[in-house]
Amino acid sequence: MHIITSSAEMAALSKEAHTRGKRIGFVPTMGALHAGHISLVRAARARCDVVVTSIFVNPTQFGPNEDFARYPRTFEADCALLEKEQTDYVFHPSVEEMYPKGAATWVAVEGLSEKLDGRSRPGHFRGVTTVVAKLFNIVQPDLAFFGQKDAAQAAIIRKMVRDLDMDVEVVVCPIVREADGLAMSSRNAYLDAAQRRQATILNRSLMRMQMMMDRGEARSAELIAAGKQIIAEEPTVRLDYLEIVDPETLDPVSEISHGALIAVAAYVGNTRLIDNMLVPGRKHAD
Repeated sequence: MHIITSSAEMAALSKEAHTRGKRIGFVPTMGALHAGHISLVRAARARCDVVVTSIFVNPTQFGPNEDFARYPRTFEADCALLEKEQTDYVFHPSVEEMYPKGAATWVAVEGLSEKLDGRSRPGHFRGVTTVVAKLFNIVQPDLAFFGQKDAAQAAIIRKMVRDLDMDVEVVVCPIVREADGLAMSSRNAYLDAAQRRQATILNRSLMRMQMMMDRGEARSAELIAAGKQIIAEEPTVRLDYLEIVDPETLDPVSEISHGALIAVAAYVGNTRLIDNMLVPGRKHAD
């Protein structure tokens, strides 16, 4: 495994791999890796000849009062995990390498970036799409792997790739959960023991809605009301949003028969956590 810090060197290595007819799989991360990230690396290894994982805590996707400075950074442990998974290259650029002095260009997916997490975190997705576009230009992957936990991000990146004719396939892999249902997240490290127990309420709200859907409930308003009722059982957990939307447009849907994304975000202490569930469209008998 090789650690690369130069954009030019990373681009040259990717070009060489393509010249040799190799398929490049790319897993962009901010580090503090957990089993969810590793599932993406394994998916890339299964489908590609060369696996590149980036570790870059991107400052442009953090708001002024967010956790950029304290975001967990565990580079040596991350590299040990990636080496075990036979990652070929770890791209670990500095902020100055990714955003040279005078850089003034942004990539923004308008119309989507203001929804769900984008409503709560203005400018967040502009930072995400800008850095992902830059990483795609440097690494030139054939396939790029993202987690379903960040469902709004996945929809926005798919839209960016389509709109800008980027020659990369976006692969979205399932959420990886702890034994008690909590979606794995680097931010879980912020939680103390009591908050860790409280955080499972996000998944429990989704499970209540799943149970109702299994019984035939399709109305979004009824499902959302039931999910909020569960969240309210933990008075210290502050709900940010609980919405049922179209998975591609992120617009609210009134019922789930044609498929939907149920997305929830809440603050547990000062830590903002997200979770979601994809609902497949229902088949109707002829």
